[in-house]
Amino acid sequence: MDRQELAAFLRSRRERISSADVGLPAGRRRRTPGLRREEVAQLAYISTEYYTRLEQGRAPRPSREVLAALTRALRLSDAERVHLHHLAGAPPGPPPGPCREVHRNVLDLLDRLPQAAVTVLSATYEVIAWNDLAAALMTDFSALAPRDRNLVRYAFLNGPRPPVLAEADRAAFAHEAARRLRAAAARYPDSPEVAELVSELQEGSAQFARLWASHDVSPGPSLRKTLHHRLVGPIPLNCHALEIADRDQQVVIYTADPGSPAEEALRLVSVIGTQRMDTPG
Repeated sequence: MDRQELAAFLRSRRERISSADVGLPAGRRRRTPGLRREEVAQLAYISTEYYTRLEQGRAPRPSREVLAALTRALRLSDAERVHLHHLAGAPPGPPPGPCREVHRNVLDLLDRLPQAAVTVLSATYEVIAWNDLAAALMTDFSALAPRDRNLVRYAFLNGPRPPVLAEADRAAFAHEAARRLRAAAARYPDSPEVAELVSELQEGSAQFARLWASHDVSPGPSLRKTLHHRLVGPIPLNCHALEIADRDQQVVIYTADPGSPAEEALRLVSVIGTQRMDTPG
């Protein structure tokens, strides 16, 4: 255990986080950047005295439970989590589960692409962030419970109000999703969330059970998909997925060819928004 390096690393990670980042009130005027020690302790559910001793290089080796709590409280990336464990003299195991925290610069990207429908997916295909056009094109994700925002659960178990793929694209998505989920299960062997999702899909979908039994983990490219909007109809779109390696997430971007009917359709979808014009007001 390198107490001094661990102390310096904890201070540097604490000072980069604002109270607003973690939903805490700004409170009285702050003399130093970032969170206070007692706030980190509060977020990690450990005593302020113990956390202070960690930052002063005077504490005994923290347990894996404490390291996991500090990882969450300080919003560490996977690389930072591994570094924290090594500094503490406790080589890390696999990540405890898929990350749902989205980089701030990725959230900024969503807002900067108003003519594209953009979503961020976790390793288990849960939609964890989206922009306005994605909500208008697919569904109002904010109106759904978190478990109902999972595209794999919808694809195999027919969940509520999903993005609707054209028939020709559904089989390809099912294969891709099953492959990626199997790879995720290997990366998170101790995650109850992943295990429960896989079990639910195996029991509820014969199609998923067949795909799962194939042990395929090599997803193919999906460069073109057709989404069916409830009022505008089918819209053929370019589909690009960008990997966010340190969070094990995908940024999925749907765009239309310039000057195409699909581009006009996306503009109409943007105007319609998430309002339900097909139901009585």
